Amino acid sequence: MADTKQEKNARSRVSESLKGRQFPIRRIIPNMVTLLALCLGLTAVRQGLEGRFELAVMCIVIAGFLDAFDGRLARLLKAESPLGAQLDSLTDFVNFGIAPVLLVYLWALQSTGRLGWAIILVYSVCCALRLARFNVDMEEADRPAWKNRFFIGVPSPSAGGLVMFPIYLQVAEIVDLAQYPSIILANTIAVGLLMVSTLPTFSGKGLTHIRRDLVLPLMLFIGLTAVMLFTFPWLTLTAMSIAYYAVLPVSAYAYWRYKQG
Repeated sequence: MADTKQEKNARSRVSESLKGRQFPIRRIIPNMVTLLALCLGLTAVRQGLEGRFELAVMCIVIAGFLDAFDGRLARLLKAESPLGAQLDSLTDFVNFGIAPVLLVYLWALQSTGRLGWAIILVYSVCCALRLARFNVDMEEADRPAWKNRFFIGVPSPSAGGLVMFPIYLQVAEIVDLAQYPSIILANTIAVGLLMVSTLPTFSGKGLTHIRRDLVLPLMLFIGLTAVMLFTFPWLTLTAMSIAYYAVLPVSAYAYWRYKQG
């Protein structure tokens, strides 16, 4: 016997009700990646407290790569949400505003006493301000499209990598800056101030398309970088830090050219 119109409508209402109670798995995948990065940052702190600084640094480096990946994954899966954005900021503060500088303190700055701890606090405060400013800037309604190619100030993941630069140098057996805490303190202050500065820095978030003839060189560059990271991680991290510092004037000049129109 054929279903009546009323029965079909009832089944349709039940189906819609069930759909309303379900949540697409794809929408929580980026948040799971962010939480994995948070766990790595907290694990880095534990490894640092136990004196395993090389492993601790690697946890933060991997967390940095995950941070670069989760936002793009959210956009790819159409899973962006206010919750994800807030979770990302909180994770960035732990992973790049607390964990790296705490490792540096445990590694070489405990002998500096209150001064060293004060500088650690200044760095963390700068990171908090940097993330707050970034969240506000993203809410600009009339933000020009070209500005998406730049950050204002050094982003927190890059700062987390730069503040650990002295550790890379020691593990790579280039120079042991642990014997010169004043240099480490100066680097920590400089990186903190760069985060809250108005210095424009390149952002990969605004890069959605590249010229066809650059695809192969870009893939080759990424492949070679991955090989170097797996084979000579400390030398590669050292080179990446030096290259980042060297590119800062270039990014400022590029921003000025865009602003001039």
